[in-house]
Amino acid sequence: MGSFSFALSERPRLQPRQWQSRLIQLLRSRLLQGGGNQDVLIHAGPGAGKTLGALLGVQQLQREGRLGRFVVFCHRTAIAGQWLQAAERLGLALSDWSGQAEPAPAGGLLLSYQSAALHRLTLEQQLRQWHASPWLAIADEVHHLGVDPDDPEAAAWGHAFDCLSSTAALRLGLTGTPFRADQLGFCAARRVQVREAGELVERIVPDLCVEPRQLIAAGDVRPLEFRFQDGWVDHARPDASDAPERSCLSSETRESWRARNLRRAIRLADTSSIAQRVLLQARDRLEQVRQLQHPQAGGLVIARDIAHARQITQLLIEQGDRALLVHSLDPEAEARLVAFKAGEADWLVSIDMCSEGFDAPRLRVVAYLSTVVTRSRFVQAITRAVRLHGDQASAEPIPRHPSFVYAPADPLLISHARSWSLSEPYLLRARSVLAADAAGACPGGRASLMPPAAVADEAGAVLAMNGPQLPRFVQQRRPA
Repeated sequence: MGSFSFALSERPRLQPRQWQSRLIQLLRSRLLQGGGNQDVLIHAGPGAGKTLGALLGVQQLQREGRLGRFVVFCHRTAIAGQWLQAAERLGLALSDWSGQAEPAPAGGLLLSYQSAALHRLTLEQQLRQWHASPWLAIADEVHHLGVDPDDPEAAAWGHAFDCLSSTAALRLGLTGTPFRADQLGFCAARRVQVREAGELVERIVPDLCVEPRQLIAAGDVRPLEFRFQDGWVDHARPDASDAPERSCLSSETRESWRARNLRRAIRLADTSSIAQRVLLQARDRLEQVRQLQHPQAGGLVIARDIAHARQITQLLIEQGDRALLVHSLDPEAEARLVAFKAGEADWLVSIDMCSEGFDAPRLRVVAYLSTVVTRSRFVQAITRAVRLHGDQASAEPIPRHPSFVYAPADPLLISHARSWSLSEPYLLRARSVLAADAAGACPGGRASLMPPAAVADEAGAVLAMNGPQLPRFVQQRRPA
């Protein structure tokens, strides 16, 4: 390989946020310590500036002569583009590599998790030559790098990262959701043993945690306000009698019924019309935001599957909205994401491409119409709407104008909304415990927090919740 150059262009230095300065100090301290545990895990919500914070750390440590090269691992092309833009902004040399040729002689390499797994042996040979100075491995959304202790090679991404980063002086993991539904551990994360209810468990402990409520208080991100649409859901009786069985969406405590209620509630053609009311209210809110605060504001709908997303897109278009559908099987998806960011559509309808790392500060309204109720998926989706554009940050007061989330009043979604701005510990439990808890526990081993029942049987009401710490429900009666 050719020699690497770390010359930085002369440009004004950015002033790090307080937590970013702490990150730089933490990385410097770990480098000075040497040996031992060299994994650093940062838990910071969307809009915190994880990408810029990591690169500011690289820049400062290179200036001090404590760090040489660096490698950034990420899991999506769109996120890779954000790393390249941030590196260019700082004058850092970062080369995108996808396996077609020998890695370029740049200060840093940018790899997807997939490329790292496919070309692991080739990359290992290259990285072994990086012995002249300490280098840093950065894993973006590191919770994707799960590691199964019973079968380490089964998780290809995690195994590849472990192998490739074995010679790194430091491994920096960045995540907005430091937990996994399968409760596996992941790379670049420190584990601490604790005892809970007489059981010895391991806990993932971030070295630095930046909660959304802190970012909201500082004015770095927007608060969220939630509107959960309640309603009655009718189910045909098993004996095929005429009278259906009815269940209130928000107060259903039976898990099988809760899941069945949500499947019915997100159907556009269901007689309860809960999904249609969610979309109607979201459209009205987006129009208000545009008129009063943010003329370029856009909305995001998270759908169940491709067929469902197409129905929603068609409905929005029929109502006169400009709507773009994106999903992972669409070769034009990346281009449509770029078009939405540029303001060429009012709504973006997606299933799986607009959660982690998707950065569109014009997003102000999210409609969540999916049956996926894991906390990580819900929080990742709704926090797409917390980011601020630079011009908005200089013009708006603190606290910032809120963004809005609309969803069916599913008990699990409501419980996730209560705590979205707080950091929760991630416990790694034994598989036997997982099997015993599977029937009644929320994903991630968290106890289910059931919401209050609809007051006075008004199951058609909207349950409103304000951020950032989400106090008690405030009942909003429908206008007469």
